[in-house]
Formats: sequence, C-alpha cells, structure tokens
Amino acid sequence: MEFIDYYKLLELDKSASQADIKKAYRRLARKYHPDLNPNDKEAQARFQQINEAHEVLSDPEKRRKYDEYGKDWQHADQYEQARSQQKQSSGAGFGGYGEGRGYSYSGDFEDDTFSDFFEQMFGGGARARGAGRGAQFKGQDFNAELHLNLSDVYTSQKQTITVNGKKIRLTIPAGVENGQTIKIRNHGAPGIQGGPRGDLFITFNIVNNTKFKREKENLYSIEEIDLYTALLGGEVTVDTFDGKVKLKVKPETQADTKVKLKGKGFPKYKKEGQFGDLFITYKIKMPTRLNEREKELFRQLQNLRS
Repeated sequence: MEFIDYYKLLELDKSASQADIKKAYRRLARKYHPDLNPNDKEAQARFQQINEAHEVLSDPEKRRKYDEYGKDWQHADQYEQARSQQKQSSGAGFGGYGEGRGYSYSGDFEDDTFSDFFEQMFGGGARARGAGRGAQFKGQDFNAELHLNLSDVYTSQKQTITVNGKKIRLTIPAGVENGQTIKIRNHGAPGIQGGPRGDLFITFNIVNNTKFKREKENLYSIEEIDLYTALLGGEVTVDTFDGKVKLKVKPETQADTKVKLKGKGFPKYKKEGQFGDLFITYKIKMPTRLNEREKELFRQLQNLRS
C-alpha cells in the first residue's frame, strides 16, 4: 500500500491547527472539484485524496493514529491491543499471532520495518503458512462531498456519482441540509483478509441560489409593498418556493409586519408530504420623485393628522 502524506497533500506541516486543516481543505476541494475539472481524471483522483486526507486529519483521534503509525494507522487499535497482550504475557507473542513467534516493540520502527511488522502480524504471513486464522478487518471508509443548489433538494431526486472509478446511483431525499452527511454501507474499500467492505460517507454542500433564507424546514423572505397599499390595504402577489400566491394586506400595515404562510416552507427531511412554513416580512417602499401637487397633498394630510 503506497503511503500518502496527508499533510503534504493539503500543503500543511504537522503543526497545523484544525482551523488550518479546514481552510486548506476548502481551498483545495474547490480547486480540484470534478465540476470545475470535467474529464480530468488526475484532478478527480486528487479531489478524492484531498477528501481522504481531510477525513483523517480533521478527526483528532484518527490524526493521532496517523501521526504515530503512518499508512498503517487503520490497524492502530489492533496493534495497541496486541502490544498490551504481549506485555502481559511477557514474550509469549502477540495474543497468539505468529504461531509461537515472539515480537517486541521499541517504538522506533522505520516505515518499511513497521509495515513488515503489520504484514507479519495481520496479513500475508498467516496466509503463506496456510493457518487460515489471519485477523479480518473492515475496509477503509471513503468520504465524498456532493455540491448541490438549494433548489435541487426541494424534491427528492436520483443522482449518479463516481467514487474511485465506480459509479454509484443514489436517491437524495428532499429536505437534506447543508453539511449533512449520509452513509452508504459497503461502498468503501475492500476489507482485509475477507473482512467487510468499508462504508461511503457523503457530505452535502448546498448553495442557496434563491431569495429565501432557510432554517431547517422553515423559509423566510422579504416583500416590498407600496405606501398606499400599506395605508389603505389591498392585495399583493408574493413569491413562494414553488410559485406565486396572492395575499391580502390589511389597512394600516406597519413596516416589518410578519405574516406566516403555513405549509409553504421547505420539505421536512424523510417526511413525505410534510413542509415547514414560509414567513414573509413586509418592507414599505416609500414614494420618490414627488411633484408639487403630491407634496401639497401630503402637507394637507400632515396638517389633518396634527
């Protein structure tokens, strides 16, 4: 297994903070995103590696294992357990691994020696002897990011994505949120020695391409009404996410008045046919370029009111 330096991949050093990692990931993910590099297999491969590096380095526990064990970090738990058993059994071997061969660990392995140690302990050594008792491990999880517009997730849709050269068809439920992650079982890397495949985790990056502000299943918007409609009442046509509706405006409506349109919000995630509400805030548009006659009428109204 070729070693990939995740720090180098993200153009960071080992002292990088979590904020540095997040910033570098976002910058490089945008640069190499498949949507911006169509038909560029090298960019797609780089994008997948960047996702993998971020998945490991953004998790403090995974990062600790990676820093200590390098490319064998996924076997760190098994190694640490075996090392503990070896200490307890005082040289009797790592919990039965190696059929009587004793292993000791000083903490100073070079990369190649360390990898050979793992191979003997968990991999090819047991198969070569035909022991059939090699430990099975789940394959590595894959991570991907899917970029969509807010209008794309108003209804459920099917989409095909490509992960590590494999096309995966999935259904995206209406109402999925920005930053939400879903898991697709058994679509990660193959398991070790017959172990189960890893899983695929997809994180949604949703860009709001609409006039509406979204908070979970509720939507918010601002609508302008003219002064005369606000004073005398009337009817206005306003936008909703799926079309236009007419609303009656009460006389003497004040600025920043809010009205609720029940059921005109965003779909509730995985709740078929259920929607949030739309909240509209009225802003009053003042008349401009008044002529002298209009100004005089407003003065008369001012005098009447006072």
